[in-house]
Amino acid sequence: MEQEKFDVQAELKKLPNQPGVYIMHDADDTIMYVGKAINLHNRVRSYFRKIVGRGPQIDQMVSQIARFEYIVTDSELEALVLENNLIKENRPRYNTMLKDDKTYPYIKVTVGEDFPRILFSRIMKKDRSRYYGPFTSAAAVKDTIDLINKLYGLRTCNRTLPRDIGLDRPCLNYHMKRCCGPCTGCISAEQYREKIDKALEFLNGNYGLIMDDLSKKMTDASDAMDYETAAHYRDLLSSVRMVSQKQKMTDSAMEDKDIIAMASDDSDAVVQVFFVRDGRLIGREHFYMTHVSHNPTSEILMNFVKQFYAGTPFIPRELMLPEEIDDMDIIEKWLTQRKGGRVYITVPERGQKEKLMELAAENAALILSKDKERLKREEGRTIGAVKEIGTLLGIRGLSRMEAYDISNISGFANVGSMVVYEKGKPKRSDYRKFKIRSVTGPDDYACMKEVLTRRLMHGLEERHDLEVRDIDAQYGSFTKFPDLILMDGGRGQVNIALQVLDELGIRIPVCGMVKDDNHRTRGLYYNNVELPINRDSEGFKLITRIQDEAHRFAIEYHRSLRSKAQVKSSLDDIPGIGPARRKALMRHFRSIEDIRSAEVETLMEVPEIPERTARQIYDFFHGKETEQEAESD
Repeated sequence: MEQEKFDVQAELKKLPNQPGVYIMHDADDTIMYVGKAINLHNRVRSYFRKIVGRGPQIDQMVSQIARFEYIVTDSELEALVLENNLIKENRPRYNTMLKDDKTYPYIKVTVGEDFPRILFSRIMKKDRSRYYGPFTSAAAVKDTIDLINKLYGLRTCNRTLPRDIGLDRPCLNYHMKRCCGPCTGCISAEQYREKIDKALEFLNGNYGLIMDDLSKKMTDASDAMDYETAAHYRDLLSSVRMVSQKQKMTDSAMEDKDIIAMASDDSDAVVQVFFVRDGRLIGREHFYMTHVSHNPTSEILMNFVKQFYAGTPFIPRELMLPEEIDDMDIIEKWLTQRKGGRVYITVPERGQKEKLMELAAENAALILSKDKERLKREEGRTIGAVKEIGTLLGIRGLSRMEAYDISNISGFANVGSMVVYEKGKPKRSDYRKFKIRSVTGPDDYACMKEVLTRRLMHGLEERHDLEVRDIDAQYGSFTKFPDLILMDGGRGQVNIALQVLDELGIRIPVCGMVKDDNHRTRGLYYNNVELPINRDSEGFKLITRIQDEAHRFAIEYHRSLRSKAQVKSSLDDIPGIGPARRKALMRHFRSIEDIRSAEVETLMEVPEIPERTARQIYDFFHGKETEQEAESD
């Protein structure tokens, strides 16, 4: 069943004139591209204008855009850092420029040492140090570290202090009055700590005194016509200004947390959740809340927290809310029990966390004002559809559904697919494909039995391993069992699934998706009864989408195996061609036909292919053609 069409032109008109990140999705809702913009309205609209000369790759991407979404930020710097986080998390196929896993610079203060240092770092670790950043200019960070070290006379050496005090002569920086010389013992740890505290005050945002001092020195040098010195202070001042740009997209605590904000009007509410994992903001989700008329914000938030975290497979260490809710202590205990580890519910009042909360609230307000009607329809298609299915089958709390399918051609290359939907949306990170090991020939029932057995056994083993190591058993793609198993068929497929579940001692409802003579879903087979379902309902449309997705995923995997088999049969017969050179050839030429038609010089353009091997490839294909032509003559 076709999904509701995304009206691009209507959505373009809603774009705000603010900085932020935009996310392009294809027809399968896969993220194709993530970009940043200083003005979302202008940048996103530019993709849908007829622009000549922007390149075939961008044109190809634009032709595949099915919908887009955006996240508003407070500055272009925040947009840049968030863009980087989202690219690392989702690996969109058109973000080729960032496949080197680019990292941004941080300022690292080794506060765990007796005589701390201020260092440049591109990696943020869970150690005893304090991190500031990330920043966009490595040069500005290095200049600022150099400036702080000069201003406060901080050490830059790698000596272990106080152990090495007095063991060696002080370095040149000490004699140049650029280091206070803690290695000489002439300054105590307490006196040195006072200097570090001043440096930390600067890094925490108190830039005024230093910027005023640099401005005065620049002006004095200019008045004295010492323009080289004035330019030096000008550059330092510019570096401080660049570092002073605050951003909220990365948290040095490196913890998992969800930031929950809300916007509401007389009858509707939108809850926005920012997901922070390992200290990085990696994504967001918004939820439409109904029946909220005259309800206070705290009550709406409390109901959301209870409903959302009752079904979500992962619970972070901290939930941040804009205000306190009723029964907060009880909900904390409940979440702690569900997670298997301490969970905190906090209300930030100042600093970076409060700014991030404000950003989430701003995005929620934008969605409520511009996307309310579309969000209502989306909720009906997803969560509403899941509720319909749960009501039809009599399953309470239905959230996660797994569907399975088998694909083969006359028993060749039997494969199975597993697709996962949570709250009515595909969760592609949990999709799995299976190459059938124990079945030869076209036996779908036997193939399905193997797939289900392997999937469930893997889940049981993961759970056991996590319990032995005393780790939260909600982690892992196989560990989380579904609330409902959907089989691509009727009684036979359902009975196979029930047999596997019974043998493993697992209780999960199983439902068959029954097709009519035209191979279209006509109803659901559950508890030995075929249940009719309204073809116009959102529940029916969701079942159809799940069935089509399981079928598509299985066919794509089967097609890829056939393609690999064909590649192997052609190239592996050539002397000197092993797996590495085969991959290099296919990466360069894309198809066997392109390799077949290539000249020796063209084949040598592949770095892994020397001249001798190139001639062997050419002779192999052209020798075969000559023989075939001779036979036909």
